[in-house]
Amino acid sequence: MKGSFLSISIVIAAIISTFIFIYLLPQFVKDGGPLVIALITLAILIVALIVERMLSLKKAQGREAMATYLRKVQQAIHNGDVDGAIQLSDKQRGSLAAVIASGLRRYKELENIPDRKAAMDEVKQAIEEATLLEVPVLERNLVAMSTIASIGTMVGLLGTTIGMIRAFAALATQGGAPDPAELSLAISEALINTAGGIAVGIAGIVAYNFFTTKVDGFTYMIDEASQSIVDALARRRAVS
Repeated sequence: MKGSFLSISIVIAAIISTFIFIYLLPQFVKDGGPLVIALITLAILIVALIVERMLSLKKAQGREAMATYLRKVQQAIHNGDVDGAIQLSDKQRGSLAAVIASGLRRYKELENIPDRKAAMDEVKQAIEEATLLEVPVLERNLVAMSTIASIGTMVGLLGTTIGMIRAFAALATQGGAPDPAELSLAISEALINTAGGIAVGIAGIVAYNFFTTKVDGFTYMIDEASQSIVDALARRRAVS
């Protein structure tokens, strides 16, 4: 899924960026040369990944606010209705609900085991395993986002270097009289690619840091909520 999304996004972004370069860009931007197409492609990919991450994290939160869902589950456990808590989790969906549902189902399977500590250890293990499955989903495409930011900077630097090479080549004409048009075009190519590379790099780095922070906070919330559910289950088993 991850590979196919990136592959399709790259192909579509390349097609769109080529169309933009040929038909929509002003001439002074086109003077940046073919590398501008690559920079536009990377910019489109950054936007696509930002949208994908926003939708994925919204889906991972579930249908209701996580605090509301957690409060309902805790109340159901307090009332001794573990099946009701499982139904709430199935209805809520999302990463937090999936983790808690795994722990609740494991608790139901071990409800009649007399060894309370062993049973709760099993519940904790089930929650940890479910968390390990959910975290990669939350972190999906973050590495790609960071990589695109780095590539964008390098492509911009490459365009800058090529433009400066052409500028010095224009200066190195016989007779010592450089062609002003050729020199200006080469410098323009260098600066346009520099600006494009910096823009893509900034956008990618900001997006990567933003979503990394969001995922870290989401993971911390899952850990805290899971622990509160384990404590609620332990108290219920102690009085049952």
